[in-house]
Amino acid sequence: GLAYSARMQQETTNLSPDLVSLAMLPLCHAFGVAMMTGSFLRLRGKVIIMRRFNVEELFATIEKYKVQSVPIVPTMVVYMLQFPDADKYNISSVKYWPCGSAPLSVATWKQFKKKFGKELHEGWGLTEGGANNTTSAGLPVVKPGSIGKPMKGMEMKIFDDDDREVPQGKEGEIVLRGPMVMKGYWNMPEATADVIRDGWLHTGDVGYVDEDGYFYITDRKKDLIIKAGENISPRVVEEVLYAHPAVSEAAVIGVKDEVYGENIKAFVTLKPGRNATPGEIIEYCGEKLKRFYIPGEVIILEAMPKSLVGKILKKELRHM
Repeated sequence: GLAYSARMQQETTNLSPDLVSLAMLPLCHAFGVAMMTGSFLRLRGKVIIMRRFNVEELFATIEKYKVQSVPIVPTMVVYMLQFPDADKYNISSVKYWPCGSAPLSVATWKQFKKKFGKELHEGWGLTEGGANNTTSAGLPVVKPGSIGKPMKGMEMKIFDDDDREVPQGKEGEIVLRGPMVMKGYWNMPEATADVIRDGWLHTGDVGYVDEDGYFYITDRKKDLIIKAGENISPRVVEEVLYAHPAVSEAAVIGVKDEVYGENIKAFVTLKPGRNATPGEIIEYCGEKLKRFYIPGEVIILEAMPKSLVGKILKKELRHM
């Protein structure tokens, strides 16, 4: 799986043997291992390993070693945007900014390009599928909000609830197959049968593919909010929240509601030096969203609960 992942990365993005890559993602995580093996094992390139993530140390390391590829997660991007002394460092050597592990908002993507003059190469994958299944790197056009196209050797489609392929532009579950996909869960035949059907791995991610073959993630099936019978994607609301000038990070969940069955609850953190009240944020959403998509409640946090790789833990938010 890892060997094929490395091969796919090289052939899809045309990485060169003299690549200098930076490893600062946890190497106990599939994304961290897969991104390092792509250059280290397959290309025999140079990998600079950082002990921990620190924005200033990141910039200094890029400048010192002329790093060309920096795999990153959205939370790290947010911290980079908040760093006040970025202009002191030369990071122009970086050609690839692979970004994954968690949703990347279009607003954050645009802020990164404006500040650093570089495009983030959003990709997507899951451990069961070999960690890296799509990428935006190496494509003629990078589309903000898209996870790019499947790696070479990987097949991806969008299925409906009856396991039938849906037309372009219509949402459904992302399924995939290829040599990187797992054979199954160890000693868990029933769980394996739930996710692998007719050779296709059912990922649990909802998305669609556009007319150019670019894929988009809209949400996790289990995270969809059903409000008065209408399916609401938290990602739609989160994109609006990220576009608020005072909001640094955002996460949306569904909470029980006696009238609607479920209602929308949003959690945000604010950018340093910026202020906003829950009422102001709800009013902002009212200007950008359909009435049914406006959060019923907004909670402002000092910090979001996160996993080892910086993914916001919505299961922790549900207990708040």
